[in-house]
Amino acid sequence: MIDIIFLLTPRYLALDFVGPAEALRMAIDEGAPFRLHVAGPEPECVSSLGLTSLIAPLPQALADGSLVILCGTVDEDADYATPAAQRLIDWLQQHITPQVSLATVCSGALLAGMAGLLDGRACTTHHSLTAKLAALAPKARVLDNRVFVEDGHIATSAGITTGMDLALALIERHAGADIAARVARRMVLYSRRAGDDPQLSPWLAFRNHLHPAVHRAQDLIARDPALRWPVETLAERVHLSPRHLTRLFREQAGVGIVEYQQRLRVAVVRQLLQQGVAVERAAEGAGFASARDMRRVWHKFESVNPGQLA
Repeated sequence: MIDIIFLLTPRYLALDFVGPAEALRMAIDEGAPFRLHVAGPEPECVSSLGLTSLIAPLPQALADGSLVILCGTVDEDADYATPAAQRLIDWLQQHITPQVSLATVCSGALLAGMAGLLDGRACTTHHSLTAKLAALAPKARVLDNRVFVEDGHIATSAGITTGMDLALALIERHAGADIAARVARRMVLYSRRAGDDPQLSPWLAFRNHLHPAVHRAQDLIARDPALRWPVETLAERVHLSPRHLTRLFREQAGVGIVEYQQRLRVAVVRQLLQQGVAVERAAEGAGFASARDMRRVWHKFESVNPGQLA
């Protein structure tokens, strides 16, 4: 079980908190091993919308594997100059270790920078605050025009809604791509933006439509992309004719059934290679008949050779 602690400061931006929190709550509904907590340096916290919440004090200890999420605020100049913000900075310095992950939304990156946690790391924040972050954390490598950036156990995201993009990436990492895809579908965020990677995750791409039968077919393939999925089998499972499903799939998803499965199989190969699995075993694990067949498909979608990832 992974403890996820949202840290709120007075006048926190409501969407910085609610958007990622809802994504993670939905992930729990889908089976993710998460526990959500809300804490802060003040027992009573008023949001940007004027809503007052009673929250838990800053925890005295964190279990290894915990994830801390810092939300942004209305006016970082005023709000981060308060005694409450300084208490939170002191707490961050003591409790964010290599065994504890940290994620920030919008101006929450400034708090991490003030705590020295971004030194030597690539990071980002809202486009209007990148210069300020660079001044506060001169040893950090502040990147412009990024949705989110992950560097080791610390992740930073840009403004407001990008917290949901980062939340989906964290769900994919800690609970799997299938759960992340289901959460994205529930949130109507099928085309999840992918941080500093210009390519969408194939697990979440091609989902920017609302056709339930095509989504069911995509879910079936995504749950076991290594399995052989004849169109007749898929069509029977989603209660359409093979011809109708083939037409609808391309029309709604913008890609054919075979290519969709190929992309997911290549993603599986990439994941296995990055885990140190040999090329031949990775090809087999993804459902390819041989490494040669895998390479033929791989080069349709990837610019590097699979051997470079092994």
